[in-house]
Amino acid sequence: MNQSQGTHANYPPNQKNLPLIRALRQHIESLSQPRISFTEFMDWVLYHHQYGYYTQWRQKIGAKGDFFTSPHLASDFGELVGKQLAQMWQLLEKPVPFTVVEMGAGQGLLADDVLTYLQHHTPECYASLQYQIVEKAEAHVAEQRSRLRRWIASGVSIEWCALDAIPLHSVRGCFLSNELIDAFPVHLVTVQDHQLKEIYVTTEGDTFTEVTDDCSHPDLMNYFDFTGVNVLGYETGYRTEVNLAALEWMQTVADRLERGYVLTIDYGYSAERYYSWARSQGTLQCYYQHRHHNNPYIHIGEQDMTAHVNFTALQRQGESAGLETLGFTQQGLFLMALGLGDRLTALTQTETTHPQELHERLSRREALHQLINPMGLGGFRVLVQGKGLVKQNQQPCLTGLKTML
Repeated sequence: MNQSQGTHANYPPNQKNLPLIRALRQHIESLSQPRISFTEFMDWVLYHHQYGYYTQWRQKIGAKGDFFTSPHLASDFGELVGKQLAQMWQLLEKPVPFTVVEMGAGQGLLADDVLTYLQHHTPECYASLQYQIVEKAEAHVAEQRSRLRRWIASGVSIEWCALDAIPLHSVRGCFLSNELIDAFPVHLVTVQDHQLKEIYVTTEGDTFTEVTDDCSHPDLMNYFDFTGVNVLGYETGYRTEVNLAALEWMQTVADRLERGYVLTIDYGYSAERYYSWARSQGTLQCYYQHRHHNNPYIHIGEQDMTAHVNFTALQRQGESAGLETLGFTQQGLFLMALGLGDRLTALTQTETTHPQELHERLSRREALHQLINPMGLGGFRVLVQGKGLVKQNQQPCLTGLKTML
C-alpha cells in the first residue's frame, strides 16, 4: 500500500471542543486501518449529534457568528424569492396545497420573509401554502420554531420532516435551498502520476493529519466522467473535492417532486471552471469569526467548513432523474429581474433629513448592493429545474430567469 503524508500535518487542533476531538480520535484509532475518508471527517466535525458545529447551541450566523447569508442582510432577498414562488404557483395552475420544501432553513429568516411577502401580496397563494422544512440540526430547528411560531399560530401549515420521509412523487410546488449544498461533506482527491488518489484523515500524536491512498469508491472516478472533466491530465499535486452527497440529494429531491420546480441558490461553478488547473488546490474553505482559511484541522467543531458547488453535476444528475434545466444565472441578475433595482431606485428617490431614517435608508441600500455585488453574494449561482411542466416554448419564462448568464 502506497501512502503519502498530506499538507496539513503540522497543525494541532484547537482545544475548545475537546469532547469532539477525543471522540473523533478514539474512533479513528479504533479502526483496523486507523484512518477515515475526509467526507467522514467533515461529517463528524459539522454534524456530530452532540458536538458538531451545526448541532451546538451557539450563534453561528450573523455579526456574532462566523458568516453571513443573504437573508441576514435584508428581508428583500426572501421577499423576492417569495415573488418568484408566487409566479411558480400561478404557472402550476394554483395547486392546493402549494408545497414549498425549504431544505437547510438556518434560523428561519428566509421562510419568515417569504411568508411575509405572500401574505401581503398574494393572499390566495398564501392561503394555499404548505411549508415544509428539512433541517438536520436540532439547534436550528429550535430557532426556526421560535421565529415562525406566529405564522403557525395564525394557521399557516408549517411542518418539519426528513427529506426521505416525504412520499415519492407527492410534491406539487418547489424544493428551495439557499447555501445548503456547499455544506455537504465532500471527498478530497488528488492526482499522483496521472492517477486519482483519495485523501484520508488519520492521527499523529495530538494532531490530525492526512494520508493519500487508493480511492475508497469507484464513484469518485466516475464523477469526473459524469461531469465531463479529465483531471488525470493534470500534474501531480492537483487537489480538489468530489461531492457525491449532492448527487444523492438531487436524486432524492427529483423522486419526491411530482410537478413543479427545484430552486437552488449557492456559490459554485460549472464543472469546467471548478476543475480547472487554476483552481489546483480546490475550493474547501473554513470560516471562523468572519475570517476564512483552508485548514480544516484547527478550530474543530468550532468553525464552518464548505466547498463550492459543481452546478454541472447538479444539472446532469437532475436531467438523469427526470428534471429539465430551466435556467442558470447569477443571484444578482436573478434578484434584479425580480425587482431589486426598483427597490434601490425607490430608496434613492425618497428624500429625508431625519438622521435615523437616513441611516436606515443608507444601511438598507448598502445591504441591497451586497446582494447583487458580482464579486460577493451577487455572484452566487441560481439553478432552476422543473418537472411535469408544459414545454418551455409554451410556458412564460420565470421572472427571475429573464436575465441569464
